[in-house]
Amino acid sequence: MRILVVEDDADAAAFVSKGLREAGHVVDHAIDGETGLNMASAGDYDAYIVDRMLPRLDGVTLLRRRREAGDETPALFLSALGEVDDRVVGLKAGGDDYLVKPYAFSELLARVEALGRR
Repeated sequence: MRILVVEDDADAAAFVSKGLREAGHVVDHAIDGETGLNMASAGDYDAYIVDRMLPRLDGVTLLRRRREAGDETPALFLSALGEVDDRVVGLKAGGDDYLVKPYAFSELLARVEALGRR
């Protein structure tokens, strides 16, 4: 799968990207929401992994804009915002899944690969 990771925390992005690459996936990384939106608009991705709290453009707005543009690429929110209301906002914005930090990488990988089977 070709996956776009939109995450402003460099350590978190490196951890996710490394694990996904080791599992055989191709990974691109965007450091902020605006860059992520531009990359998603220009790229051909099989899945998005998007943080909710991003500089320049938050993850919910990023995904809403992609959905409004007709983009149906599966998306997983990966966020420290873990209250029920937070998860509901992400899912209503067009997210297909929502995983709360901290998380086990094995679960993230299983969820992303499940999105790829849809």
